[in-house]
Amino acid sequence: MACSLLGRRAGSRVSRLRYVLIVPPIDARRGRAVAVNAYILIQTEVGKAAAVAQEISRIAGVTNAEDVTGPYDVIVRAEAETVDDLGKLVVAQVQGVAGITRTLTCPVVNL
Repeated sequence: MACSLLGRRAGSRVSRLRYVLIVPPIDARRGRAVAVNAYILIQTEVGKAAAVAQEISRIAGVTNAEDVTGPYDVIVRAEAETVDDLGKLVVAQVQGVAGITRTLTCPVVNL
């Protein structure tokens, strides 16, 4: 069997297994399983949104942090291996950033 055909078949099977949550997705950049992704909606003190977004973007596990307009001032995309790890990331690191007044964590679900 040609290597390309074998690769396609294996990739297809892994995709199906991932769909039914048997095999967690792999973060290719870090070579580890990423089971939980979430958006963290953040309210900040007046005038602190840009500084908060910049500081949060340096935290390990945060893939993106943007200051926005609307009821929340910063929206963060984060990833962790477990829900507990996500909770630790939010409570221990994100909420510790100066200027944050409130956070709302929204885990991503694949329905």
